[in-house]
Amino acid sequence: MLAALCLAAPCAPAQTYTSAPAAPAAGAAAKPAGNWTPLAVPPAPNLPNLGDTSREDLSPAMERKIGEEVMRGIRGDRDYLDDAPLLEYLNTFGNALVAARPSVRGETNYDYFFFAVRDPQLNAFALPGGFIGVHSALVLAAQTEAELASVLSHEIGHVAQRHIARMLGQQRQDALMPLAAMLLAALASRAGGDVALGVFAAGQGLAIQRQLNFGRDAEREADRIGFQIMGEAGFDTTGMVAFFGRMQAASRSYSDLMPAYLQTHPLTTERIADIQARIREQPYKQRPDSLSFHLARARARVLQDESMQGLLNAKAVFKTQLEQQSRFQVTAAHYGLSFVAVKQGKPAEAQKELDAANAALHQPAGPNVFTSGGTQGPNSLLAAMGLEVLLMPVQKKEVAQQALKAADAARQQFPLSRGIAHQYAEALMAAGKLEQSTLYLRDQVQLYKEEPELYDLLAKAYADQGKMTLQHMALAESYVLQGATMAALDQLTIARKSTDATFYDQAVIDARERELQEKRREQLKDQKG
Repeated sequence: MLAALCLAAPCAPAQTYTSAPAAPAAGAAAKPAGNWTPLAVPPAPNLPNLGDTSREDLSPAMERKIGEEVMRGIRGDRDYLDDAPLLEYLNTFGNALVAARPSVRGETNYDYFFFAVRDPQLNAFALPGGFIGVHSALVLAAQTEAELASVLSHEIGHVAQRHIARMLGQQRQDALMPLAAMLLAALASRAGGDVALGVFAAGQGLAIQRQLNFGRDAEREADRIGFQIMGEAGFDTTGMVAFFGRMQAASRSYSDLMPAYLQTHPLTTERIADIQARIREQPYKQRPDSLSFHLARARARVLQDESMQGLLNAKAVFKTQLEQQSRFQVTAAHYGLSFVAVKQGKPAEAQKELDAANAALHQPAGPNVFTSGGTQGPNSLLAAMGLEVLLMPVQKKEVAQQALKAADAARQQFPLSRGIAHQYAEALMAAGKLEQSTLYLRDQVQLYKEEPELYDLLAKAYADQGKMTLQHMALAESYVLQGATMAALDQLTIARKSTDATFYDQAVIDARERELQEKRREQLKDQKG
């Protein structure tokens, strides 16, 4: 059983934000695209970085290493939402918050990575080293971008103040790498006291069973850092209290079962009052939610439950949403219906709904509806959906050329979109341009060395050309990036035995095998502590 340790980071009372269009690659340091402009807000007093006392036992570099190890396990779980448009939105949105206060990257200049997991409970969490996750249900529960911003800002606060390091600082650094494995034995029952540890267990999805509750002081620190981040990024901070007020109201209907969000992010009257007092000192600035926020929520709704009944339920929600006056809501509803049709394998219906989404976007806003005014610029999530429809396996062969033309235009228009870059490679293969796709992907893996999806696509391109040795060598690199060193070695063994392996290929395989075997020995050494 493979499990990854999740160190939960509590979130602060909600605040209000309006984000920017979707942009750069997930996982990379991103800056807002389009017409995103921070609003002028009076500067809030800075809080010092309080992580120094744990430096001897848990350095920032080791924090990052632990986070990366945990993320490898999370990415391999079936409930990790490896959806390019959703990841793109979360990272554009989250890194816009980070960019407002660059000091939260710490002395090692963390690249924050924001992601979502499929889970019906309202929750969010932070991992060591700048990895921040949210449950799909929380994305849907956030009624405004400001509320989502309050959650992410609070989690950023926990990372910036190194709360995880400070709580684990008493353990020796050389024992931290096998920490996730060591804690599996403690997961059979709910932990008592102030500290609860949770894991993502294989076979149970990414449902967070228990999480680490930080102390009162850590919660207040994260509240204040999160509040300052939102203000400096130009977001309305009242969303913080709005979100938590709704969560507390919802908890009354849970009988003795409090929502997971409030279990791991407990609120006190003092904390809420503190945030309310800070809000009164800030000028009120209302910002409309971005189109990408609504589109990302539509994707999350479909991805949360892809069963036949789940898709029918999502479809019913989108049909009801079509009655809204907001053009962004209507656009997102048609977008969601298009995504449902893609999942159901209905290309004609998917295209019809996508056309309706684009038409709704350019309709005048309804009376008394607060949305971004004026003509809407190109949106990468809409562009990616258009390619997703054209690249459906059930499409007719003649559609492939149309898909390639559209993908080429989209990658020129959105050069920072990693999802669209991958779709362009898929379009090349679908159009039968295998040599061109191979050259393109080989360039891409040199530029973006941490994307296993690129090696998967490259392996497919080689397979379509009958180049079996190169196919398995590419798959080996994909497994390496996913932390599956033994699986990578197996692929290299298969590559060596392939009938088309050249002398040069054999030499490359031998060298790579030696490197991976050494890496495997180092991994075993770390696990033994």
